[in-house]
Amino acid sequence: MYNAPEQVTEFNKSALNAALQLAKISFDTAERLVGLQLEAGKATFADASESLKTLTEARDPQAMLGLRTELNQKSVQKATAYSRSIYDVAAHAQAQISALLEGNFADFNQTVTSNIDKAVKSAPAGTDVAMAAMKSTIAASTAAFDGLTKSAKQVANFTDASVKATVDAATAAMKPAA
Repeated sequence: MYNAPEQVTEFNKSALNAALQLAKISFDTAERLVGLQLEAGKATFADASESLKTLTEARDPQAMLGLRTELNQKSVQKATAYSRSIYDVAAHAQAQISALLEGNFADFNQTVTSNIDKAVKSAPAGTDVAMAAMKSTIAASTAAFDGLTKSAKQVANFTDASVKATVDAATAAMKPAA
């Protein structure tokens, strides 16, 4: 005999666990982002203090222009490094969330397929076609989700490579000519 309330309870437990895992990922990501913000704030204050001291020691306009260029380059490099850190945190969170969703979708599909199989065994005669249609729909949904997941991973990999290449190009462009 097929027991639907038991299956609903299991599904609810699974959904609750997924929600708790998602909340943990969100809090961990927020913590890392706040940490980066605090570090960046401290570094910016220290850099500004050092820059002001250095500028007050400059004795002629040419030295001030050279210092300004140097300070601008350092600022761009630090901003680029900060952006890369933020991107890394976001990419890590996205990977964790994707893995969580993929795992839950796989478990859900397995549970649905198992429940359909159980329902087929206890279904009245003549419902074979309806059950076969349900199984076919589940198989098509799984294939579509797998295709979507592969596409999303390709887009994420392409985006990651593009961001890294852009950051590297910007960093290289800001380096002083030797």
